[in-house]
Amino acid sequence: EVHGNITGGKRLSASEAVRLINDRDPVVLDVRSPADFRKGHLLHALNAPLTKLDEHLGQLKDKARPILVYCALGSSSSTAVDKLRKLGYAEVYPLRGGLNAWLGASLPVTTK
Repeated sequence: EVHGNITGGKRLSASEAVRLINDRDPVVLDVRSPADFRKGHLLHALNAPLTKLDEHLGQLKDKARPILVYCALGSSSSTAVDKLRKLGYAEVYPLRGGLNAWLGASLPVTTK
């Protein structure tokens, strides 16, 4: 099971993120700017720009539900992950390489 393999704060590869999405229905959190989000994002992602993350915490009510966090390259998501873990969210995983790695793996994005 994917849960046993990724607890403990591991940065997920694109394929591991797909398994998390398919097996555990995480909240998918895009911490890029709204302009970048509109250009393309993971399906069902919530846009919560890193600079305004606090304003979006109300959308993350279930602290036990896994959260997959990504940005463009993978560096900004680490800041968001640290913040969410300190606030008591149990399972928060950054996408290693961010959206670029996702696209590099030929995985789909949406503009809707």
